[in-house]
Amino acid sequence: MIPVTKPYFPSREKLDKYLDGIYERQWLTNNGQLVQELAQRLEHYLGVENLLLVSNGTLALQIAYRALGVSDATPGAQPEAITTPFTFIATASSLKWDGVQPVFADIDPNTWCLNPANIEAAITANTRAIVPVHVFGNACDVEAIATIAETHKLKVIYDGCHAFGVNYKGESLLNHGDAATLSFHATKLFHTGEGGAIIFKRKEDLERAKKMINFGITGPESIEELGINAKMNELQAAMGLCVLDEMEENLTARAAVWHRYEQAFSKTLQLQAKPEALEYNYAYFPVVFQSEEQAVQVAATLKENGVLARRYFYPSLESVECLGAEADQPVSMDIASRILCLPIYSSLSIDSIDKITGIVTEVTNG
Repeated sequence: MIPVTKPYFPSREKLDKYLDGIYERQWLTNNGQLVQELAQRLEHYLGVENLLLVSNGTLALQIAYRALGVSDATPGAQPEAITTPFTFIATASSLKWDGVQPVFADIDPNTWCLNPANIEAAITANTRAIVPVHVFGNACDVEAIATIAETHKLKVIYDGCHAFGVNYKGESLLNHGDAATLSFHATKLFHTGEGGAIIFKRKEDLERAKKMINFGITGPESIEELGINAKMNELQAAMGLCVLDEMEENLTARAAVWHRYEQAFSKTLQLQAKPEALEYNYAYFPVVFQSEEQAVQVAATLKENGVLARRYFYPSLESVECLGAEADQPVSMDIASRILCLPIYSSLSIDSIDKITGIVTEVTNG
């Protein structure tokens, strides 16, 4: 079976050396040597500052909301945040879990990111933040969103879980907003098995978040903040350091897969529109079909032939009852119904790619 994605496994020999060091130091968590090293190396690699490592990408979002005051409620009013319905459930459920009502605004039909033209109509007196998503690593309209946020005095927290290593106009896409979050889940381009990170615009927000991820503890007998346990451990950091060492080989291999798909489908299927100034990371290869029926048929035929594709992101989140949304978002619902992500990972063979493109082409032309 060809999976839709596959975790990248770095050199076992290199990983063993890091593990040997952990055993020698007898230090497993609480801001160990490898966590500190990984944070420093990631700041350098990504071209960012104020990076905080955490135990997973969902907690990265929740800590960012707390550190930036998005979760703070005024008496008798529930805080709200405007976000996209075309994303993984964690973007919205992390808000809801933290007492913030997600308010959905529709997406751009070409980029599939939150459409700035739809944001202002969703702003109310209870709006605290905008939470856009760099969908599949594509850049949101960061300039327009920044203008809206400044006008209405709102925080901007980017869910950048797909945007590791993506540059826009010559700098890291993760430098935009008051904060940007990353997921280092096993299936991500860069991973630590489980894990995540937050990049803050301001150092004071980073310092507050550092307290939050360790129960609010600031000393042996001092608790200054309401906190939780969201720390990354040394075993996660060891995996991350090994994966980072091999990032260029990983990226080169994924780019070859991505471009082979693009050559096969760019003239026959709808692909995601990206700005010219974007340096992409080849994390995903999504395609949109003519109809939901066709997308479902392609997925079924691929599965019959030992290939797993994914309806990613489906369903559109305003239809998820537990999130408490009201209005339909027609563009998101349409794209979500017709999209599939095709398998992409560094070890995917040319024969497998050609098998997949052949099946997709045969079904769509049939």
